[in-house]
Amino acid sequence: MTVERYEADRDARTVILDRLRTALDDRPKPPPVRRTYRRERPAGLDVAGRFAERVADYEATVLRVHDTRDLLPAASDLLREAGVTRMVVPSGKKLAWLARLGVELVADSPALDHDTLGEIDAVATGCALAIAETGTIVLDTGPDQGRRVLTLLPDYHLCVVRADQIVGTVPEAVALLDPRRPQTWISGPSATSDIELARVEGVHGPRTLHVLLIG
Repeated sequence: MTVERYEADRDARTVILDRLRTALDDRPKPPPVRRTYRRERPAGLDVAGRFAERVADYEATVLRVHDTRDLLPAASDLLREAGVTRMVVPSGKKLAWLARLGVELVADSPALDHDTLGEIDAVATGCALAIAETGTIVLDTGPDQGRRVLTLLPDYHLCVVRADQIVGTVPEAVALLDPRRPQTWISGPSATSDIELARVEGVHGPRTLHVLLIG
């Protein structure tokens, strides 16, 4: 595109937008957005139990352990069910205990390239928080979560969630999250549907999501 053509197109856009603004000048201003939606969880809500129910509704697998002594056997069961023997983990040390299961852990330090990530079928992360009412897990690239790409390329995701990280509602979650950090909101395994409503899994992320819920 020549400079002259660009300038002509820009001038035309300016004229059109100015005409639109002028035409809308006498229209009433939109009313303020109502903020009367519920911001807090219902009294007495078992957030861990509701979260587990909602996640299961998305066809994800949830395994809950109440005692840390059951943590290793529970994780072993999940990885054996998925046939996982090698997985990528964030550069932080919080998930180093997975090595005690005999699984080969590939740390994302230095950062792995996309080809290498594509060859590793599984990833394990923690989370920033989780939401009971929607069964949503939120990652914000913390030390136990790593870069966003880690949970986009592998086909299997093991997410470790502590019960004290679960909030009741989306407004609660938004109030706690740092808006300056990149976030990934996960509600079940990656899936989409075409125009004929045929469900396809693993398009935008892991096909399989296993959640290890502690406490």
